[in-house]
Amino acid sequence: MHIHGTFLPQEEPRDFWIVEGKLTGEPVAGARTLARNAFVIPGLVDAHCHIGLGVQGAVSVEETRRQALADLAAGTMLVRDAGSPADTRWVQHDDMLPQLIRAGRHVARTRRYIRHLAVEVEPEALLAQVRHEARDGDGWVKLVGDWIDRSTGDLEPSFPADLAAEAIAVAHEEGARVTAHCFGEQSVAELVAAGIDCIEHGTGMSDDVIQQMAENGTALVPTIINLNRFPQYAEPGRDKYPVFADHMMALYARRRQTIGKAIEAGIEVHSGTDAGTVVPHGEILSEVAELASLGGGAFAIAASSWGARDWLGADSLTEGASADLIVTGTDPRTNTDVLRTPVARVLRGRLIS
Repeated sequence: MHIHGTFLPQEEPRDFWIVEGKLTGEPVAGARTLARNAFVIPGLVDAHCHIGLGVQGAVSVEETRRQALADLAAGTMLVRDAGSPADTRWVQHDDMLPQLIRAGRHVARTRRYIRHLAVEVEPEALLAQVRHEARDGDGWVKLVGDWIDRSTGDLEPSFPADLAAEAIAVAHEEGARVTAHCFGEQSVAELVAAGIDCIEHGTGMSDDVIQQMAENGTALVPTIINLNRFPQYAEPGRDKYPVFADHMMALYARRRQTIGKAIEAGIEVHSGTDAGTVVPHGEILSEVAELASLGGGAFAIAASSWGARDWLGADSLTEGASADLIVTGTDPRTNTDVLRTPVARVLRGRLIS
């Protein structure tokens, strides 16, 4: 195939051909022209997605495939797994599914997370588990930074701050980056101070923590469409845990202001849906729209495509790269909704519906 257009983030129109699933600037005789005067972006990235996970833990191969195909149908062509009890290595060998970067299993405190999802350990076993997950995954380890502590009735850090810092250092020794689920204020402050690489959600970020993240180069995947669901997480347990419910609702009330401050501070922010339990798969464009509402269309497209790919070490629209791309008739930075009705989506050189 042949495509003529503006291959973002480059601004000058050019021609690319697709040969054996790869992009090339060398003309190919007889190639079918897919589009002219188009705009082309790399396939979208869901940097917080749970392929192979359901509300009861690991799901079947068939359900895992259905999840991945739902993501692909929305334009997600690269997934950073953010914790799954299923062995999803087989996805990485299926050319019809998105590229997958695995983080292994969530690492949580015993009885301090959603049942069936994480490997749960006490503090004395944390370092060994983190080392295992670092070796078992594809360069990422996922910690559960905080969750409700039923003894206090509120969000509390999962592990002592000094131990969490040791765990991050262990992962770094193994060549892995570390990210963490953080809703509340204390966990995100402690983990950022400890040198963590990324924060998921981040609703508890203070102005000082945001500044420290910007200085440290700590990334943020806010999963805004998940944050929008905080009331359904907090309100059902209000009678039993009123402090937790009030805390969650306060975080919910200021969520857009908090994430907006992070964007304004220049923190590297990327798209993620948290699909896998409450959030359905295939909602990446809703997350792109949320990012655009806070940072503008150009910011949202970069954060969800080439920017996220560069952060994860994946290729974009360059000579010899995999032909994973979305073609639109108008500039998606001006109106991200055009991604819902593109001219074409192409994965590894194949047109997808």
